[in-house]
Amino acid sequence: MNTRTSCSRNKKFSLAGIRLTILIVLVLTACTSTTPGPVTSLPVATPITELRTLRVMTHDSFAISEAVLAAFEAENGVKVQFVKSGDVGTALNKAILSKDNPLADVFYGVDNTFLSRALTEGIFEAYNSPGLAGIPDEFKLDAENRALPVDYGDVCLNYDKAYFAKNNLQPPVTLDDLLKPEYKSLLVVENPATSSPGLAFLLTTIGNYGDPGYLDYWKKLVQNDVLVVDGWETAYNTEFSGAAGKGARPIVVSYNSSPAFEVIYAEPPVEQPSSAAIVSPKTCFRQIEFVGILKGNQNRDLAEKWVDFMLSKTFQEDLPLQMFVFPVNPQAKLAETFTKYLQQPQETANSEAAASPANIAAKREAWLKAWTEAVLR
Repeated sequence: MNTRTSCSRNKKFSLAGIRLTILIVLVLTACTSTTPGPVTSLPVATPITELRTLRVMTHDSFAISEAVLAAFEAENGVKVQFVKSGDVGTALNKAILSKDNPLADVFYGVDNTFLSRALTEGIFEAYNSPGLAGIPDEFKLDAENRALPVDYGDVCLNYDKAYFAKNNLQPPVTLDDLLKPEYKSLLVVENPATSSPGLAFLLTTIGNYGDPGYLDYWKKLVQNDVLVVDGWETAYNTEFSGAAGKGARPIVVSYNSSPAFEVIYAEPPVEQPSSAAIVSPKTCFRQIEFVGILKGNQNRDLAEKWVDFMLSKTFQEDLPLQMFVFPVNPQAKLAETFTKYLQQPQETANSEAAASPANIAAKREAWLKAWTEAVLR
């Protein structure tokens, strides 16, 4: 109810009305005053911008240093949410099953043993990242740039240097050497159906001996008492006699980078690795990991920025000590330990047609089934 209506009804001013009149007079007087008074600024509300979320699907082995991740998030005003989804095969299955309603915007970690399946299923959108310009062609396995290479690692035989010196025995040089009597009961490998390096070694034998020649080779390995275990941890840290292992087997399927990491993480520190990698022609298999933007993503612009970031020098230099793999960007510098102890194969088994990505995609399951029948039963 306003003051004017109240006066007409009561025919008199109320005390409140008088006070209001005085207040109006004072205000008008102040407004006409020639003496400037203090100006009070009202606080302006700062709009709160909510951070966008970028979902990145990965395998369980993914890792990134906190500082590198924080820099990306700050630069792009984003919060990165990692969706860890099991090993490579399991993660890919999840990506395929959810492709109509993707679990993430980006998928990192599919490797060249599963690449053809990912491309055939059509889970990725093409993206020609500027970061591809400096990456060697040998890593680019998808001409349409749906899957972009990020890192690589070579699965090779490793041997315990002390064992061979003590027994005055030369370490094996070729895969055929492993069939010789002097190497009986010396080799431990991983099951290719349950282990990524195990699958890589199986593909190494297929690249060398073809199909079905690889089965004859494995049957001879069994006759020479090869030991098959479920995974790398058991093979390297339990059954292997070198490095951290306390087992009796001086030859193991591991990585060419294992000796370097042995020095980096040794407690107490050591000057030389106790193991070495065998990098003779076609004795190693190169695993290449890729990143791709998932179809149906909700943040295409941020997804592109993340892909660019993974190909950048900053991320690429962070890779080795985080995930024990190596950068595809030749501008990324490796720690001195890697350059000192890392042995690189000049020719991997990937060069053989039998181990091509397309052939792997078509025959992987059949190879695994046949291997299981020949080796484990």
